[in-house]
Amino acid sequence: MTFEQEWLEYDYNPFILFNDNGKVLSLNAEAQFLLGVTHPRKIFELAQAYANVSFGFKTTFVDLEFGRYKFFGVTVGYENEKEVGIKLYQSPTFKLNKPKQPDGELTNIFSIVDLCISTNSMSSDITYKKVYDPTIPEVVVNTNKLIKVLNKMYDCVQENETITTEVFYRIGEHIKFEDKKYSIFSISISAKNIDKDKSDELKFIAESGSCYIDIKKSLTLNIPMITA
Repeated sequence: MTFEQEWLEYDYNPFILFNDNGKVLSLNAEAQFLLGVTHPRKIFELAQAYANVSFGFKTTFVDLEFGRYKFFGVTVGYENEKEVGIKLYQSPTFKLNKPKQPDGELTNIFSIVDLCISTNSMSSDITYKKVYDPTIPEVVVNTNKLIKVLNKMYDCVQENETITTEVFYRIGEHIKFEDKKYSIFSISISAKNIDKDKSDELKFIAESGSCYIDIKKSLTLNIPMITA
């Protein structure tokens, strides 16, 4: 690889090159993760939609979301009718000013999530789906605060037939406490309908418990991976 190729390969923003039929010709490392949550055809259609009317490059600012990925813009470029490339610019998920290191104890996060699902699924016809990354280790959390927030998250989506819970790493994101860097993982609860009034209350409960929550099309709790 040339230096320029390596720079593109390790860019935080996904880049994909397609042929005119939508087949992926090349992609960088971040784009491989993106295609784990969406089909290449959707990105190809996006490239077609935001391409310039003539050869060249065009950047458009637009809010996009694919699974846990959120973007604020795209650049589409092509020099002939055989190939088209697209680069998507990732949005920062949240910003913390002078964050305090969480207190708590070393906890199996999956046990806590399963407990909350069990509690909220009692006498309910809702189907609860789980997508867990089993490589996430035990982490330091305040169990009581976490259970309170998770239960409120599930309360916000009770008017649904199916609720999906995902636990996953946030690729390339981290937070600092006392000049020490920690990776971040998320607990995301998604469903077709989210109760707006309850989600406002959820935000207040999360912030009062020093939890960092993102409320959009899904409810996503962002947690630092402190293992000792």
